[in-house]
Amino acid sequence: MNPPHSSDTRTQVYWDNIADQWADGRHQLWRAISDEVNTRLLQRWLPRHCGRLLKTDVFDEAVGEGLFPFIASRTDQVLVLDISPSLLATAQQQHRKLVGLAGDVRSLPIRDATLDVVVSLSTLDHFATLNELIASVGNLRRALKPGGLLIVTLDNPLNPAVRLRNSLPFEWLNRIGLVPYYVGITCSPRVLADILRAAGFRVLDQAPVLHVPRVAAVALAALIDRTGSRRLRRWLLRASFACERLERLPSRYLSGHFLAMLAMADDASEGASRSGGRIRSR
Repeated sequence: MNPPHSSDTRTQVYWDNIADQWADGRHQLWRAISDEVNTRLLQRWLPRHCGRLLKTDVFDEAVGEGLFPFIASRTDQVLVLDISPSLLATAQQQHRKLVGLAGDVRSLPIRDATLDVVVSLSTLDHFATLNELIASVGNLRRALKPGGLLIVTLDNPLNPAVRLRNSLPFEWLNRIGLVPYYVGITCSPRVLADILRAAGFRVLDQAPVLHVPRVAAVALAALIDRTGSRRLRRWLLRASFACERLERLPSRYLSGHFLAMLAMADDASEGASRSGGRIRSR
């Protein structure tokens, strides 16, 4: 399948097809690992009461349990945006209280200053260009109230496995099954922090997450899913979560698959004064 085009229609069709491919519930063990790692991140950074929150895609909730139950426990209202109506429909079948919005974060269908929190987990690293990523961050800032929080993760290019993957043609990796769907642009911690500041955010914290070797863990989880062994399932869950202790080491940015940042929306006037700053691509 060809990677998504920049147009909304082709991108929607692409992710609808991905939704259909994942409708059989594949990779349930891996999704459980991913959900738990992301939940632990949100437990650290998400306030206990958040008001109105937007999650920028619904893939987690469509192909697994997802983060909605935890997020909903800390918010008054959860909105979930996705460009794929198929993914939204699947997620809403699993989570009846989920409020889905069909749309694209690059042209965010939400009014200015109406959100208290945005959770964007590996959404902005599926675009083809840095300009699309920058525009999306600007849209999220526009929709957040002053003082609102953004929790964002991107693929971490400091991780050697991510860097190698990004240097190889997507079509090759997709054909042999190593990359099941399109991955796009990402950026270093310094560049991401620059993008956030230029959009009017103040960076509060950052961390690398998901330290288990991803390619090996995904393959092993798929094998264990096929065996149905509960003992092996428990073993891989324990081993994967133990790998998160690598975050304590100086080498943590080499082992973490994702880069996570917590940022606060500054006062509009402060953000505007910096919005003209240049973003370097490296």
